[in-house]
Amino acid sequence: MLTYHRKAPYMFKSFFAVIFLFVSLSAISQKTQVVNLTCEYKVNPSGIEALSPKFSWELKSDQRNVSQTAYRILVSDSPEFLKANVGNVWDSKKVSSFQSIQVNYIGKTLQPAKVYYWKLMVWDNKNQTSAWSKSATWQMGLLTAQDWKNAKWIAYERLPDSNINILPTDGKKDKYEGANILPLLRKGFRISKPVKKATMFITGLGHFEMSLNGQKVGDNFLDAGWTKYDKQALYVPFDVTDQLKQGENALGVMLGNGFYYVPPVPSRYRKLKVAFGYPKMICRLAVEYKDGSTENIVSDESWKTASGPVTFSSIYGGEDYDANLEQRGWDAPKFNDEAWKTVLVVDGPPTLNSQMAEPVKVMETFTPKKVTSLQPNSWVFDLGQNASGIPEITVRGKKGDTVRIIPAELLKEDGSANQRASGSPFYLQYILKGEGTETWRPRFTYYGYRYLQINGAVPNGESNPQNLPVLEEVKGLHIRNSANSAGTFNSSFDLFNRTHTLIDWAIRSNMVSLFTDCPHREKLGWLEEAHLMGNSVRFNYDITNLCRKNVQDMMYSETPEGLIPEIAPEYVKFEWGGDMFRDSPEWGSNGIIMPWYMYKWYGDKQVLEKSYPMMQRYADYLLKKGKNYILSQGLGDWYDLGPKAPGVSQLTPMGITGTAIYYYDLNILSQVARLLGKPQDAVKYDKLAVAVREAFNKTFFNKETKQYGTGSQAANAMAVYMKLVESQYKQAVVDNIVKDIRSRNNSLTAGDIGYRYLLRVLEQEGRSDVIFDMNSRSDVPGYGYQLAKGATALTESWQAYPTASNNHFMLGHLMEWFYTGLAGINQSERSVAYKDIVINPQIVGTVTSAKATYQSLYGTILSQWTKDNNTIELTTEIPANTTATIILPASVNAEVLEGGKAVKGRTGIQFTGIKDGKAVIKVGSGKYRFTVKS
Repeated sequence: MLTYHRKAPYMFKSFFAVIFLFVSLSAISQKTQVVNLTCEYKVNPSGIEALSPKFSWELKSDQRNVSQTAYRILVSDSPEFLKANVGNVWDSKKVSSFQSIQVNYIGKTLQPAKVYYWKLMVWDNKNQTSAWSKSATWQMGLLTAQDWKNAKWIAYERLPDSNINILPTDGKKDKYEGANILPLLRKGFRISKPVKKATMFITGLGHFEMSLNGQKVGDNFLDAGWTKYDKQALYVPFDVTDQLKQGENALGVMLGNGFYYVPPVPSRYRKLKVAFGYPKMICRLAVEYKDGSTENIVSDESWKTASGPVTFSSIYGGEDYDANLEQRGWDAPKFNDEAWKTVLVVDGPPTLNSQMAEPVKVMETFTPKKVTSLQPNSWVFDLGQNASGIPEITVRGKKGDTVRIIPAELLKEDGSANQRASGSPFYLQYILKGEGTETWRPRFTYYGYRYLQINGAVPNGESNPQNLPVLEEVKGLHIRNSANSAGTFNSSFDLFNRTHTLIDWAIRSNMVSLFTDCPHREKLGWLEEAHLMGNSVRFNYDITNLCRKNVQDMMYSETPEGLIPEIAPEYVKFEWGGDMFRDSPEWGSNGIIMPWYMYKWYGDKQVLEKSYPMMQRYADYLLKKGKNYILSQGLGDWYDLGPKAPGVSQLTPMGITGTAIYYYDLNILSQVARLLGKPQDAVKYDKLAVAVREAFNKTFFNKETKQYGTGSQAANAMAVYMKLVESQYKQAVVDNIVKDIRSRNNSLTAGDIGYRYLLRVLEQEGRSDVIFDMNSRSDVPGYGYQLAKGATALTESWQAYPTASNNHFMLGHLMEWFYTGLAGINQSERSVAYKDIVINPQIVGTVTSAKATYQSLYGTILSQWTKDNNTIELTTEIPANTTATIILPASVNAEVLEGGKAVKGRTGIQFTGIKDGKAVIKVGSGKYRFTVKS
């Protein structure tokens, strides 16, 4: 029986309203969204100096096969205009284009220090129009000397011209000795009107720490990044709007030496003796008031200065701090600075640029895992991880008590700090003021360490008959460049996971304002690591602007003859062994390879345009240096595994690695020339490359043995990778590579230069099984061997020698294979910025699963596979506005499924069949789950 209810019409209306809402929400969820807006690779950046900044964005959609067909960008000079959809600075109108990265701003002329607001919408191939994106901003930097508004370089004292040494020669005696003053600088000023926006543009050389009204500004460490100071320095913009107050205000700046000045103190370690000058500072505080007026507070003769509590600071030797020299409130209003002296106005570097790379920051904190007593007044704290950093202590004691901290990677047999291979003596010293609990950390230096030996104090709770200072807390603060994470990796094979962590700690510890070799002994920007380890780093961290700085450092360090030295910035001219530590093609060629890799990874054509003259000059230099096109100078396959202690190449004859890199350079230059519209240059480099190839094969190839040089792993692999091998001999050379590895019980011999190319060739030739066999063990020198020796960061030598650095950047090339080989994330040969993705996992050994992600400019790429008996399952994500080719192992009669259904004949999925043991599938964007049942 049907019973009528008076509320039924309302219930039907509610039912249909719910259905309508569900359908509407479903439509919204499928609609393409615009997210992750960046300007010059950064989110809401300050200090942009590009007159035509480049925009990028990602598309987000739940649908498959989504691509952009058009965009519209609005740029305004106020948030109100932008909210009203008025682009009074630039309205691109609707632009038919698939381009969603590196889109040029082409609006009105941009003004220095001004903030701009932007957003966009897109159209896609599904005939959908997105909503407007969320708004984003960027602030321009200071574009000319006039934009500094008469700010001047100021200092406490001036280094005599006779003591300036901008490129010291290694091993020369000191002209003079002694530490310098580490000054404080201050200025009081008044704010009388409500502030709309306040930005400080500042740099201090070598490093600075700024405070406003008694509070540190920002959380950066070692600002600004180090550069070739005779030619350029970096400034840092800070938004200080919220720290200003009505009435009296005060700016305070503390300066440290860094690489600008390495004090010649014989009792402290120094790698080099560079002296650009004593510490100095320049700044402009740009204040915009709510009534539309502006004001500038700049560095000039009105500032005061005094010596500070940091009594010694060296990037190589450590830091001393006397808390009794503190002047309470020195950086706050109402401080009496009558006893301070007026600053000196001095000269500074000729060029100032904004620091675009991410700042160095404290990124992680370690607490002691173990504490050991050496003697009554000496204790060793084991933090469990070898990393770049500084210690922080909290201590109680009497006025004048002194605590000394000696960091170290390793321990001696007696349990004390061992700095033999990491630069000695480096120590940190703190003199107590005796006012209760005191907390201190160094400001202007750092070191690589796992252990802290602390002398002159005892841990809280321990016997203290000498009434020494009491350590309430000891921490290790890991510092590094604060670049965002860009990727993840994990597998079922534990040794690979631990190897990934081992390499990652070396990457983290050597990523500051440049890529260093080690975080202690040298801290120099050795260039071979930047291109050989570059892809490994890029899979893990967003280093776009750090790579740009690397290119800039090389441009400023290139000599008039065209030589790109082995380190950049170049702070020392090494003459030990002739020019081998200054002129090595495998190092200097980073000047050609790095810009090209930046283009391939990020679509950065601008860096090619800027660096092309440098690239040309270096190629010309190499041509002049060659003897019948062969380059035999330099270090060769540095730190390969030979019969002697590691160092200069032992197994690979000099000339092979240098000439192979030279040929690679020429092929890159040919491609760059064509991209830049310089076809005549391209033809020149093509002809030269042919001549180099002929000379290389004539000099080094043995047609009977099908080997290059001595037949070393490095020699044969580099010949194959650089495409120097004639096609009819290629397979034989590859077979010889495998044969050599197998004959050594799957052991490696290649070093710093050759090992990356060995891995690349094995992967490209389908021999990742050999890579697995080489790196899945702990009984021969390699990653597993280092872990078995107790290493927590990648070591300088394959053997993990205690006489070499135990936190080194250069041998971590397996990281790249984890992503490109084991997980299979690649791009096609013609692809730029992962527009055309290739997912081709190498399923080898006893690995049963692997997962990796990479955050490309288009979005996140995922490859996750599992293997169970004869079934392989792959889950993958392909970002919107890209395409992908999926390649999976499959037998001839294998069943290939996606989402549980056969792939053949599926809309939006192109299955090209099974050939040579591989199933090949082409797809657009979206999430997929493929299964291959063999």
